[in-house]
Amino acid sequence: MKPSFSLGIEEEYQTIDPVTRDLRSHVSTEMLSQGKLRLEERVKAEMHQSVIEVGTRICKNIQEATEDLYDLRRNMIGLAEENGLVLVAGATHPFSDWREQEIYPDPRYAQVVEDLQLVARANLIFGLHVHVGIEDREAAIRIMNSIRYFLPHILALSTNSPFWQGMKTGYKSYRAKVFENFPRTNLPDTFGSYSEFENYINLLIKTNCIDNAKKIWWDVRPHPFFNTVEVRVCDIPMRAQESIAIAALIQATAAKLWRLHACNQDYRQYSRALVMENKFRAVRYGLDGKMIDFGKQIEVPMRELMLEYLTFVDDVLDELGSRKEIEYIHTMMEQGTGADRQLKVFEETGDLKQVVDYMARETRAGL
Repeated sequence: MKPSFSLGIEEEYQTIDPVTRDLRSHVSTEMLSQGKLRLEERVKAEMHQSVIEVGTRICKNIQEATEDLYDLRRNMIGLAEENGLVLVAGATHPFSDWREQEIYPDPRYAQVVEDLQLVARANLIFGLHVHVGIEDREAAIRIMNSIRYFLPHILALSTNSPFWQGMKTGYKSYRAKVFENFPRTNLPDTFGSYSEFENYINLLIKTNCIDNAKKIWWDVRPHPFFNTVEVRVCDIPMRAQESIAIAALIQATAAKLWRLHACNQDYRQYSRALVMENKFRAVRYGLDGKMIDFGKQIEVPMRELMLEYLTFVDDVLDELGSRKEIEYIHTMMEQGTGADRQLKVFEETGDLKQVVDYMARETRAGL
């Protein structure tokens, strides 16, 4: 059975004080309850009160996803303004201190903090998650196994967290370094079948490691409750158009891999240890680094690899109707990622508050 390749996109935003430009917990739960009234289940609390999460409906194609995501961003920008706040899309805040941020009052988050302690409190980061509808669970596992190879490339494109607690980290995605302190993060191993994956989950539940499969926070996972493969590796980009381009690329990758599997072909699987080398390069250098082409056993500039990657998925784009959205990746490669642009503003101004102002402007760009 051919998958639907439907899309769901989740974004996590920062709520910022317009005067101090620091993160501000959104007037306890007020902004959240207003959001729920207008946007229903498309708005959710996150562990820290200065994080607000939105998720699109299940969209049958990238055009529907674009409409829904733009609508959510517009609404959340307006809602933030009504509450005397500014909405910002960035994967870390340039100077905020996590020690001063409040945890959202919810038993689920209280339990995470109880289990993970300081690691949970320090996890003040903001991501982009993309769901692709793959209804057959065996196909979902095969696609998860194969898509792992491309996750460093996708992450490199999304990098948008060069600062942490007022410091230039030297990383393009410092968010990834913060998050890997959690257990069950980073790239997963491969699984031979869906039942092998289920046995793994059941063992963890039985031995009190987790209470359900949502506590698996890998860079890609078969979603425990939806029939999707969820890619969780990305920083949240500043511009909505960047999020859409990345979502379209993830969808196209899943469609291409499914097509190969349907013809009894497969994308060559590399070990987690090898793919993690490329992930580190993506985290450290973004688009400006080199990645390893494991087949040829050489380093290749990331931008060159990205062009090869776009050629690889090209033959599924017309069927998905996403050629225009994917085209924007060329612009992203020219303009640089969010991390590159944040660093440029800081080099020009020497002022992290101006970086926050720039991020706020970019968050509403094109809406």
